[in-house]
Amino acid sequence: MTDDLAARLREQGLRLTPQRQLILRAVEELAHATPDEVLAHVRSQVSSVNASTVYRTLEVLEELGLVRHTHLSDRAPTYHSTREHEHVHAVCRRCRAVTSYDPEVVAPVVERLAGDGFTVDVGHLAIFGVCGDCARAEESRAAT
Repeated sequence: MTDDLAARLREQGLRLTPQRQLILRAVEELAHATPDEVLAHVRSQVSSVNASTVYRTLEVLEELGLVRHTHLSDRAPTYHSTREHEHVHAVCRRCRAVTSYDPEVVAPVVERLAGDGFTVDVGHLAIFGVCGDCARAEESRAAT
């Protein structure tokens, strides 16, 4: 990804810095991470990186199409690499587990909205509910 990052940065007149490389690598290694989680991961390697550098770099990386964000909670956005396949996020409100699904899962909704002229950005889509494990645990507690 470093070559891709370097090329895309050069196209925008920007430099490939060690911080940008570290932040992109952190997003890729963490899979789904908030800026604070990215910061903690980067600081475990280089303590001098600050929060504003992480936020600015995540914005640049998103503008370059190398990362995307979605909102998996009411807090900070969560970033993931665009190297991953496009996916929909299912978020459990109880245990906070995030499961990725193929976009085909929501194809009927996407098609219905497209019929109204609306284009869905599936990569930003997060569906909230209760996962199977939490539902079974709740049923088990209710049965006893």
